Amino acid sequence: MNKFVTFASDIRVSALLCSSMMTVLLTACGGGAGEQGLSQAKQQTQTAGYIVSNETTAAATAPADALMAIRADGDQAKPAALAPQETGADAANSSASTYTEKDFALTGYGAGDAMPAGTSATAYGASDAAAVAAATAAQASAPGAAARAAPVIPSTTYQFYVAPNGNDSNAGTAAAPFKTLARAARASKASTTVFVAPGTYPGGIKTTVSGSAGGRIYFVSTTKWGAKIVAAGSGGESGWDNRGSYVDIVGFQVDGSGGKWTGGIYNGGSYDMIRANYVHHIAKGVACTSAGGTAIGVDSYYNGVKSDVIGNLVHDIGPAGCTFVQGIYVSTSGSVKNNVVYRVAEAAIHLWHDANHVIIVNNTVTTSNTGIIVGGGDFYHTKGPNDYTLVYSNIVYDNKMGVSEQGKTGMNNVYRNNLVFQNATYNWRLKNGLQHSGTVSSDPLFVSYTRTGTPDLRLSSSSPAIGRGTPTEALDYDFLENPRNADTGFDIGAYQH
Repeated sequence: MNKFVTFASDIRVSALLCSSMMTVLLTACGGGAGEQGLSQAKQQTQTAGYIVSNETTAAATAPADALMAIRADGDQAKPAALAPQETGADAANSSASTYTEKDFALTGYGAGDAMPAGTSATAYGASDAAAVAAATAAQASAPGAAARAAPVIPSTTYQFYVAPNGNDSNAGTAAAPFKTLARAARASKASTTVFVAPGTYPGGIKTTVSGSAGGRIYFVSTTKWGAKIVAAGSGGESGWDNRGSYVDIVGFQVDGSGGKWTGGIYNGGSYDMIRANYVHHIAKGVACTSAGGTAIGVDSYYNGVKSDVIGNLVHDIGPAGCTFVQGIYVSTSGSVKNNVVYRVAEAAIHLWHDANHVIIVNNTVTTSNTGIIVGGGDFYHTKGPNDYTLVYSNIVYDNKMGVSEQGKTGMNNVYRNNLVFQNATYNWRLKNGLQHSGTVSSDPLFVSYTRTGTPDLRLSSSSPAIGRGTPTEALDYDFLENPRNADTGFDIGAYQH
């Protein structure tokens, strides 16, 4: 069975963050003061949940919940999620498509991925974004650099396959794949991997199946960003609505162009992983209302906790000037690491509701109204505050506002080794007398920066972000899944130079 490189939470321990924490962006669950409390937060599992919340200025307002447009207790977009099963001659023609395991080889996830002989790795969607043009380029490994940082997923007991020319009446094997993700989800159980071939799939998907601590469920685009979930012609409020727990969603492209989605990927479960996806042009064609919207949302509303948002590319989210639409929105515990986010109507990364014990590390955010919002309010299951949140080694550059604490926040949030510069209204606005440390206040000197078009947000050789990050809470690999280097120093931002 092919293996796939993915990220497992630094520590996916058993106990929930707090019995009172249900489903919000981040929840405060006590712990020690300062660094000790933050270390405890890590031990309780790093997960991220984001929803969308509104933030305008230094004074926190009670943001409207952008996820409300996505949270639907009933089935979301049934017609789009479940394509009618073909019968008779149509079924025979569809199932006659010939597939083999090689058609589902994993490509685009880095040179260290285990792939069948004769299969070459492809770029990380380089045709879609110059920022990831060097995804598979060999990186010179300095002494001490790990040969491969991202761990390999354990083989799962069950495997199913999905392809655009498949048929939901098929067995779901590599030779006879399903046609829809919804059908594969219905067949899945704990310890399942669903391999999804490149192609276009209608959005409005809803999945509710859960894995277990010892048997996760992995939905994997076999070619990174090759399985494209589209809004055009799709129903629903979001591209993918996942309510299951112990689920990984890996490597999909979620394209909201030409549709009316207010959300890209919504996650209401616990212990989930949203990793290496490309989410773009979400909520662009909708009116700006308090219902809001978000590219990736990790929610506590349904009691979800401890989910991770790792290594995603997010851009062009929401109508310009709309303060109700966010990039990565977390309302529960978890982690947000190695993401690249730009051109978001409000916050590139926004914590709200019950958000607490969140680890925000090595992200690059730019060209948005606000870079990072650490806040709590409009609580679902807690009384707040947002406390024991770590913000380490992020680049927050050329937004209107930089790093902002809003609403009800605690005394134990820590801000260290970030590059925060040229945010027009202010770079920092912290509360409760908190101070940031190790901050780099200069231009990050990206390879090629532009506010429009496609920027290349990798670090140039002269960037002041090189070697200035902290390894604390950092992953051993960067956005491109190249290893970070402890000998030369961990860089600030999503990319290791």
